[in-house]
Amino acid sequence: MFDLKGQVAVVTGASSGLGKQMAKAFAAQGANLAILARRFERLEEFAKELKKDYNVKVLPVKCDVTSTESINDAAKAVEKEYGRVDILLNCAGSSKDKGVLDMADDEWDFTIATDETSVFKMTRAFGNIMKKNNYGRIISIASMYGLVGNTEIPTIAYHTSKGAVVNFTRAVAAELATSGITCNAICPGYFYTELTQPVLDTEQFQQFAKIHVPMERYGKEGELNAAAIFLASKEASYVTGVILPVDGGYTCV
Repeated sequence: MFDLKGQVAVVTGASSGLGKQMAKAFAAQGANLAILARRFERLEEFAKELKKDYNVKVLPVKCDVTSTESINDAAKAVEKEYGRVDILLNCAGSSKDKGVLDMADDEWDFTIATDETSVFKMTRAFGNIMKKNNYGRIISIASMYGLVGNTEIPTIAYHTSKGAVVNFTRAVAAELATSGITCNAICPGYFYTELTQPVLDTEQFQQFAKIHVPMERYGKEGELNAAAIFLASKEASYVTGVILPVDGGYTCV
């Protein structure tokens, strides 16, 4: 089960963090890849690594997920290279962390554009390619912060954008249900990335996590892989509109 050999997976935010981890997970299952990010030099190095370690095809594509033109150009490049897209993983994201009373318009707009609107634009572009073959697996990385608030870090735009991704996922799942395309979301808890490490490494936040995460720890590299591989698989053909937390139990209490 869960063999992705010969399938084409598109991963955004693939130059670092969770996107890079997920790309490795798909490659390990045999998927050919299109890896997207703004930092093309990193993508080129990562592509060499994936080809060597997993013997799969890898297409690095420079893409700014906040730009409609950049996304559409990337979609054309991927379709030209592979002829189809089977899996889309929306993983790119960033955030300006402020509370509702202090956040400036440009900080709000940046976070919404990067974490929410980008998911819509990517889904539109690559979903249209999927529809040609009546098959697709769309997976978006939301966050447990899209399901709940928090009392430790004021980050209102991030909560809002990830909550929007959650219900966007449900709406797309319903809309495309008869097109052979599923749409699901994963809601990670606290995982180390370039963006999160400065906060997660503080003693204050480690104590907060011990109190609020039932497993009393952060997620480890690889602990999102099983969720992504399952949702990307042919076997998950009757699973759509699912919002799957992978958070050590944070949202269950």
